[in-house]
Amino acid sequence: MLLTQLPEDVLYHILSYLDCRSLSRLSQVCKSIYRFVSRDAVWRRIAKEFLNTGITWNGTDIYPFIPLKERVKIAQNWYYGVCRRAIPLKWKTKLLPWLQLEGNTLFLSQAGDIAAYHLHQDSGRLQRNPFEIYSGHTGDVCRFVVTDSHLISGGSDSRILVHSRRVHMSVELTGHKQEVNCLDSKEGLIVSGSRDRTARIWTLTSRCPRHTIPTYDRVWSVAISPTLRSFVTGTACCENYSPLRIWDVERSESVCSLGSDFRRGAGVLDMVFESPFQLFTCSYDTFIRLWDLRLNPRKCVMAWEEPHDSALYCIQTDGNHMIASGSSYYGVVRLWDKRQTECLQFFQLSSQPLSSPVYCLRFSSSHLYAALATSLHSLDFRQNPNHIG
Repeated sequence: MLLTQLPEDVLYHILSYLDCRSLSRLSQVCKSIYRFVSRDAVWRRIAKEFLNTGITWNGTDIYPFIPLKERVKIAQNWYYGVCRRAIPLKWKTKLLPWLQLEGNTLFLSQAGDIAAYHLHQDSGRLQRNPFEIYSGHTGDVCRFVVTDSHLISGGSDSRILVHSRRVHMSVELTGHKQEVNCLDSKEGLIVSGSRDRTARIWTLTSRCPRHTIPTYDRVWSVAISPTLRSFVTGTACCENYSPLRIWDVERSESVCSLGSDFRRGAGVLDMVFESPFQLFTCSYDTFIRLWDLRLNPRKCVMAWEEPHDSALYCIQTDGNHMIASGSSYYGVVRLWDKRQTECLQFFQLSSQPLSSPVYCLRFSSSHLYAALATSLHSLDFRQNPNHIG
């Protein structure tokens, strides 16, 4: 019996014993084998073990429009650091830019404006001019969040602006007394944190805060849990309080603090929920930490240390094995494999002695974008790998 005459379930079982290189060689045998081996079902098991293939910890596929075989090829380049570098945008004034990536659109804040750029679907390059600009702040935009229907921004002018993405209008939310350093939004819920030592809970339908929570320290970062029942604040750690606290959304009360051994000034600059019970944070004390919120007490279960004693400004995860971080010196971006404690790859984006931190980074299946004080950098990982066919 020929291989192609076997029942599909038997053939799937046989192929499950092959690695990616063997599968690629097998696909060159004939057209019918090629078509079968190229199916996502053949590559799903392998893709779960690679970095940034779009398969998350719970099996969700966040890049369903790209064949898994192609994503595994690109994942080899992420692992080995093979990429093409470019600087799509430069500006003369030093800024504290922020990024959001949504499909083929990159949002970039510059001073008081947020510009939306189309990304070419094939190359990932930015179009020269933005197709939309969101304005209204009298000071710099500190943070912003993009949802399906709105773009929500907080600025140094102490205001929060809710911009509609469907019609040209915006609504102002007032309440903070100093700059809004951070905010997050999910399903109509908005949480903001400010230098005025408060966190505030808002909704899209109200211009006044639903709750105001005193934090007794400057708030640098916030993140809403995927369950929408709680959120986390990260503060500057300049007072005698833990910089990480979980709050109940309905009661506006502190649920608990995370950790107790932070040194003074180890402010938490960025955080991301990877699941309802997994929270990643990065801070001035050079550590990325993973917190397991199922445990009692909730505690840090793993940590990764920036090897050159640089503060960590931003992080993003792929939902599975990869973490990308941006640090304060020489514009360094690092890739981490959660299954290892040592850094996997690093990319120095600037050669200047007193260069800018990486203020924000975002990545897709094939590109990483990093915002520094005077430029936007891109890393394109769609090179032809030497490791699989």
